[in-house]
Amino acid sequence: MEIIYEDDDVLVVDKPAGIVVFPENKISEKTLIDYLFKIYPNLKNVGKSPRYGIVHRLDKNTSGILLVAKNNKTLNFLQNQFQTGKVFKKYLALVVGNLKQNQGIIETLIGRSPGDRRKQKVYLPGEPDSQEKRKAVTEYKVLQRFENYTLIEVEPKTGRKHQIRTHLAYLGHPISGDKLYEFKGQICPKGLKRQFLHANYLKIELPSGEIKAFESELPEDLRKGVLEIKN
Repeated sequence: MEIIYEDDDVLVVDKPAGIVVFPENKISEKTLIDYLFKIYPNLKNVGKSPRYGIVHRLDKNTSGILLVAKNNKTLNFLQNQFQTGKVFKKYLALVVGNLKQNQGIIETLIGRSPGDRRKQKVYLPGEPDSQEKRKAVTEYKVLQRFENYTLIEVEPKTGRKHQIRTHLAYLGHPISGDKLYEFKGQICPKGLKRQFLHANYLKIELPSGEIKAFESELPEDLRKGVLEIKN
């Protein structure tokens, strides 16, 4: 786990895939917050259990940039920016198939799937059971096309659970290696052991008033996945 940036108020962590950010649903494995407590024990005084100073979340098998607040004032300051849509985030994703358009916007409602409580589901306005579902907006841009895959840059305008994964599956192009949202018989690059989704860029205002941008390179396992389909 690499610390990308640190000051008196903020930690910016490059989260590896395969680790849960904070404990939910009585999991027994060690989480990111457990590891952070060993280095920064004062985080136990920030926020509330189980999130403590974690400002936002990444799924277990999503890698990349994660913000952690070192004090309650900073936690409130940063979370307010997420809630008001002032944070600029970008992800890299490899999807199955070839997207028709080079760029686009997906705008739907999202809520828990009644058929599988682990998943989220797209709802359209006026559709049965769409009441009280939350608006979700995702922009995407094609970076590179391959024979059976498309590498895209994704910018979520809202922060719903599993938003990117749900929206891309709704388009008919699930993220490669995504075991939860994949289609039956879905192809996957050889050697890819997790979903190809990486939070590679984040820009936000810090409590000091400075606007900072953070970047994270594509991890080795995902780079190998791209090389595999090129060959």
